Amino acid sequence: MARIHRFVTNDFTVRIAAVDATHAVAEMQQIQNSYPLATLGVGRAMVGALLLASHLKEGQQVGLLFKGNGPLGSVFAEADFEGKVRGYCPNPHYLAPVKEDALSLGKALGFGLLNVTRHQPFQRLPFHGTVEMESGEVGEDIAHYLHQSHQIRSLVNLGVFLDSYGRVKAAGGILIEVMPGVEEEIVEKIQTNADQVKGNISKMILDGARPADLIAPYLTGLPHTQIPHDHEVQYFCPCTVDRVMRALGTLGQKDLQEMIDSEEEAKIQCQVCGRSYQVSTAELADLKEALRKSSMH
Repeated sequence: MARIHRFVTNDFTVRIAAVDATHAVAEMQQIQNSYPLATLGVGRAMVGALLLASHLKEGQQVGLLFKGNGPLGSVFAEADFEGKVRGYCPNPHYLAPVKEDALSLGKALGFGLLNVTRHQPFQRLPFHGTVEMESGEVGEDIAHYLHQSHQIRSLVNLGVFLDSYGRVKAAGGILIEVMPGVEEEIVEKIQTNADQVKGNISKMILDGARPADLIAPYLTGLPHTQIPHDHEVQYFCPCTVDRVMRALGTLGQKDLQEMIDSEEEAKIQCQVCGRSYQVSTAELADLKEALRKSSMH
């Protein structure tokens, strides 16, 4: 069972999260048939959202929207404390014009803004935070947001490993947050450890590294303890066939009849997760009849 692993240093000055989100990111790619650049962007954003959400409380969720001026346009991801995550890119089939930029996410996203939204149960309005994107590489932008908006210094390392066909083979990352007021010696130790880490984090996952293995090199010399977090990581979007049918019902009988007359299936795509739904003409006819009957009461 894939889940987020959480840790804290024994002096409670540093909190850490690590996750292997390969299955969830691969499912996103399968649903959206995303090409490499969109897969890298959405995958990293999904991992980052999962890590940030793990430091919230039950029932809370965080959304990340990277909106750049580059050809990829934007990347969105949302995750909750319980490990549910989804992500989307409106331009999933973008390909870089030159081979050298085939995996350059920063160039594809360009310059722009990172919007972070935190939702809490029983709260009417969510919390919004916005910062300029530092690089478009996702991890650096999340670290920049934490420092600018929450005065939290952090280390964010996110990775998505694609095979030669562009398919997801590994995805995951770590988030290390240093609490305000911590001694500079601890910050320097983490930075020194980070400078000595070799290898790509997604390649480590591909080679069998577990979440505890991912964080170990960064915490050398810093005693730490794992915190229970038993929620399974899963790709999840609340869109359903029933929701699609309710949305079609708002079109009214006239528009539904036009769709029926065209004798083509209605193809509906969730604009948040990218999942596609097909509604047959027979189902449209049943929906129209149900609307007719309800209008007579």
